[in-house]
Amino acid sequence: MKKAVFERQELCRRLGIDGRTLDEWQDCKIFGPFGFSDDRTPLYSESAVAEGGQIKRLQELGYGTREIQKIIRKIGLPKAASRENSGEKKRNFLTVGVLAEKVGVSPRTIKHWEDMGIIEPNMRSEGGFRYYSDAYIYLCNLVRDLQLFGYSLTDIKMISDLFRGYLSMRQDPDAGPAAEMAARLDTMLQEIDRLSRKMGLLKAGIGRWEDLLKRKKKEVAALRSEMHKKMNSGQRGDKNGKDRTD
Repeated sequence: MKKAVFERQELCRRLGIDGRTLDEWQDCKIFGPFGFSDDRTPLYSESAVAEGGQIKRLQELGYGTREIQKIIRKIGLPKAASRENSGEKKRNFLTVGVLAEKVGVSPRTIKHWEDMGIIEPNMRSEGGFRYYSDAYIYLCNLVRDLQLFGYSLTDIKMISDLFRGYLSMRQDPDAGPAAEMAARLDTMLQEIDRLSRKMGLLKAGIGRWEDLLKRKKKEVAALRSEMHKKMNSGQRGDKNGKDRTD
């Protein structure tokens, strides 16, 4: 499921604060984005709303920013709010356009894959902007590979669903009846075998074409060399004949 993400202005509006207040919190390292978009736009998670609200309430009670900083260091925020928005390590996220550029497809293709349910952005802002982690570069290249292997987008959607189900089972092995989960794993193994067979055929075909193209390239290059020799010979003959006439 996509997570909601807030850009700077959206977060300030939700918290009822101005940009100067947000900058002050971040300068004191009591608050901050969990990551950035490819154009360095700060991104804040849903927990930032609750976390920022608690900081704001402490200020309304008369605590200064430095005092809040000390409170957080000693006992944390009230109600043990998540600290993912003030962590030191920040992740980078890609917009649709940048992801498409890195994969070598059009933004429309990325959106089409998303509409089909093949991929799903990590987050979406209130303004409708989609954000993807770097892992989607690899994932989208896999989708392109499957298309080269002869899979339709419907087939790829089915494979994508199977892998999402597998990851879900890994996270929670007791999420459903054992028989149902075993059946889904059986289906996944069958798809892995089917893909492996296709890859075997593809490798054999690539080997044949590599051998053929290597041989034909030499033959074509040799014939081209002969044609150039004939052309040069003909040009010299025409020149000699013209000189004799003169």
